[in-house]
Amino acid sequence: MGLPSQYILVVEDNPADVSLLKQALLEHGVDTEMVVMTDGEKAMKFVDRSRAETINAPKLIILDLNLPKRNGREVLEHIRAQNAWSGVPLAVLSSSAAVRDREDAARLGASQYIRKPLDLDEFIAIGSALKSLLVEE
Repeated sequence: MGLPSQYILVVEDNPADVSLLKQALLEHGVDTEMVVMTDGEKAMKFVDRSRAETINAPKLIILDLNLPKRNGREVLEHIRAQNAWSGVPLAVLSSSAAVRDREDAARLGASQYIRKPLDLDEFIAIGSALKSLLVEE
């Protein structure tokens, strides 16, 4: 897989949410390519491969907690264990409003926890929060 030099890693199994994320970022002037992993296992393998092949770290990671194969907590822990990715901002984007999920995400190293909005306008508005997390070159 040829990767762009700058990209946002999105770990999300819902194609509609991926599309909304892209739209939300574009609305806020972020036109960085997105690399999408649709389950936790693929994401963890991608992280391992990036270390082995010295692939550039993403500018931002957006991670859902409820993923097939390996859950978002496992993926978050795996990402934060990689020294080369330790400074990459990571936003958990989840439908869960549970306090425990927020606390777990913070404890495991998430930069921000954003609850998935139910309304399109609110979803577009999260593009601003995500843009503020981007690693500037």
